[in-house]
Amino acid sequence: MKYIVVTGGVMSGLGKGITMASVGRILKDHGYKIVPIKIDPYINIDAGTMNPFQHGEVFVLADGTEVDLDLGHYERFMDVDLRREHNLTTGVVYSAVIKRERRGEYLGQTVQIIPHITNEIKARIRAVAAKSGADVCLVEIGGTVGDIESMPFLEAVRQMHGEEDENDFLFVHVTLVPTTTQKEQKTKPTQHSVKALRELGLQPDLIVCRGEEALQTGVKEKIAMFCNVRKEAVVSAPDTEDIYEVPLLLEKEGISAYITRKMQLEQLEQSKEDHAWEKMVERRKSRRKSCTVEKIRIAVVGKYAGLEDSYLSIKEALKHAATTLGCEVETRWVEAEVLEVEAEAEVEASFFDGFDGFQGVLVPGGFGVRGAEGKIKAIEYARTRKIPFLGLCFGFQLAVVEAARNLAGLEDVNSSELSAATPHPVVCLLEEQAGVVEKGGTMRLGDYEVFIKKDTLAAKVYEVHGVHGAARVVERHRHRYEVNPAYAERLEQAGVIFSGTDRSGLRKEILEIPATQHPFFLATQFHPEFKSRPNKPSPPFKAFLAACLKNKKN
Repeated sequence: MKYIVVTGGVMSGLGKGITMASVGRILKDHGYKIVPIKIDPYINIDAGTMNPFQHGEVFVLADGTEVDLDLGHYERFMDVDLRREHNLTTGVVYSAVIKRERRGEYLGQTVQIIPHITNEIKARIRAVAAKSGADVCLVEIGGTVGDIESMPFLEAVRQMHGEEDENDFLFVHVTLVPTTTQKEQKTKPTQHSVKALRELGLQPDLIVCRGEEALQTGVKEKIAMFCNVRKEAVVSAPDTEDIYEVPLLLEKEGISAYITRKMQLEQLEQSKEDHAWEKMVERRKSRRKSCTVEKIRIAVVGKYAGLEDSYLSIKEALKHAATTLGCEVETRWVEAEVLEVEAEAEVEASFFDGFDGFQGVLVPGGFGVRGAEGKIKAIEYARTRKIPFLGLCFGFQLAVVEAARNLAGLEDVNSSELSAATPHPVVCLLEEQAGVVEKGGTMRLGDYEVFIKKDTLAAKVYEVHGVHGAARVVERHRHRYEVNPAYAERLEQAGVIFSGTDRSGLRKEILEIPATQHPFFLATQFHPEFKSRPNKPSPPFKAFLAACLKNKKN
């Protein structure tokens, strides 16, 4: 097994996740089998209870594990489906060691960070690598070198480096090379970062330098000399308009040739190389340069609109769909609370401030009462003005509330999550959630089947043909509330269609309005954005943007 370990220095948010995802993409395109692991030094067991304002979106894996957004990058770039074991946190490691100690498995030893914690880390990394059957295991250590939280993980990989063959281990360090107002590229932050790494017994083999512009030749030579690496091991990673271009930029720097030579990876036949990613990036680049490309405006109405990373997978899924359709998407992030006003004229002014108009409205997932009424106004706005609409998870539930209020004519309607006193809880707590106390990892999470009724918008979106009246797809979920089945029939009588359900037919998964009444109105209980890929866009997103394009032309 070959191991590539990615660390970061100087500051957080430099792009370690994108760098590792790009290295994985490059190796995969050259025909190697890869497996990624993300190490998060926080004490949380997983990312499920973390505020998106602090850590960006919570990404959900197929098995229901809630993880850091970097694993979303891994899945999109490497086109892999990851599971719980691919994310390692301090909380997971320490919990496992403490449980072993309580069971007496350490036979009376004094349990310490070295060797017990570091042994647990090494064992988990090696187990994932062995199970995968991969040629290369990529490990990203979150945080910044020097953080006290990441010390045990850095010590663990230092030990692994000494235990494996020299050619089976490679360290990649991502640093910042800032530029002064006089356009001088400064190497001192990188030097100090590498010095801190070497003080821990780790010598980087590759240094990936982030900055506004490509590194100058003299700057590369200076970093190589002071950081004790070869000049070709200093890789320039300048800012780019498109994150999907990063693998091509790194490849242009010769990173794959350096890695394969340094790690003595077996040279594979050229026929095994895959150029689909390169072609996809070229399509995106040519589209951006085109003066004739169709542009559409989408309003994303959420409660975390101030931080776009809160809806990262949605942003990327829109890009994927736009690439396939050959259009450009301009996204306006609308704070839902801004729309919580009484006068309709004020809502309209808020919506159209600075814009000629939107071709589509998207209401994403979320939790809690803040901004909920604003989202409901946005849904009503899209429904009554015949603007293409896509609702996701909480957006689906609020679309049900809006339909119950304004189509079914029920009074004081709400979700029981938002109002315990509502006489008409059209959205209620999942039956299996009753009595659940712990919040972490207890929702309905991960992949579940969705059965789609034939001759519906959903069937057209997924391009499926029903067998015995329904077709099956699998999508990822993250919710604690659901449509109250007691109200389903009344809502359908009012004009909505529940075109997707679980196997029993009772749990509602997709809501739509007939094409005779609306050009495109679709809402899903699941999160289709989590399974979207650059070359395989999510069907609901692709259909939504296609409807937006048609709406603009009309």
